[in-house]
Amino acid sequence: VELAGILQVLGSKVDLFIRGATPLRSMESDVVERLVGEMEAAGITIVRGEAEAISGDAASKTVVLKDGKGERGGYGQVLFATGREPVTGSLDLPAAGVETAPSGHIVVDAASRTSSEGVYALGDVIGRIDLTPTAIAAGRLLSDRLFGGASEADTLMDYDFVPTVVFSHPPLAVCGLTEAEAIARHGPDAVAVHKSTWVNMLYSREFLVDGQHMPKTFAKLVCVGPEQRVVGLHMIGLAVDEILQGFALAMKMGATKADFDSVVAIHPTSSEELVTIPPWQAKYSLRPDAYTPSYEEEPVPAKAR
Repeated sequence: VELAGILQVLGSKVDLFIRGATPLRSMESDVVERLVGEMEAAGITIVRGEAEAISGDAASKTVVLKDGKGERGGYGQVLFATGREPVTGSLDLPAAGVETAPSGHIVVDAASRTSSEGVYALGDVIGRIDLTPTAIAAGRLLSDRLFGGASEADTLMDYDFVPTVVFSHPPLAVCGLTEAEAIARHGPDAVAVHKSTWVNMLYSREFLVDGQHMPKTFAKLVCVGPEQRVVGLHMIGLAVDEILQGFALAMKMGATKADFDSVVAIHPTSSEELVTIPPWQAKYSLRPDAYTPSYEEEPVPAKAR
């Protein structure tokens, strides 16, 4: 997905072959659907089918699809993004007493310990979250424990609410549970969703040129429970990759929809949209001792009465 956007911007005619109905199937469907729409609007062709063979020569190549879905030709280059598998087979890990899963991933506990005493594993090879910053964070924690005297309780890697960005065109930024995952974990009655769609101010009329495409930015909050704790944030649009980091921090600290709403918006920015998504919730209205004002009087928190 990322390379497709880069090559298209550089002037190549790009077809993106995907095995399923959509790319990035594990991510929030609302943002993925919008990404597909933006990619197609930019001129990228989405081809649903899996390659079985490639024929042709250096000048022109043809991709033959599986299951009799035909072929597509005329390609100057064909690039593969075949996924990642751990290269552990050549290490003879059983000889060291290190257990591996059928997938080849190394089995570890919450403290990154393998089944062999004194042997630790982290990063892509354990099959949790295949991101370089995740491996760095886990490695720092393990080093602090093994060599810095930190306690095990303080150095366990937390794999929840890991912010993730796809540098597509436009970028996609996600953190936490998708709506479907939240419903599966907490039940449909406990899940509330809040969405916002807007056009980035980069496309205000002062900066427009004739025929310029104006992609919209989209954000979705997935909330759980009567307090509406934010357990999922999913965005697509300009600069969402820069926006996500701070909001991921708030989510790890247990921020609720009311906490988001209590923040004064920075105008004009895209990030202000995340703290102004209706319906607005006053923070004090969610406390057990909350005072509920009538429509005839000014709202007064219970603490101030």
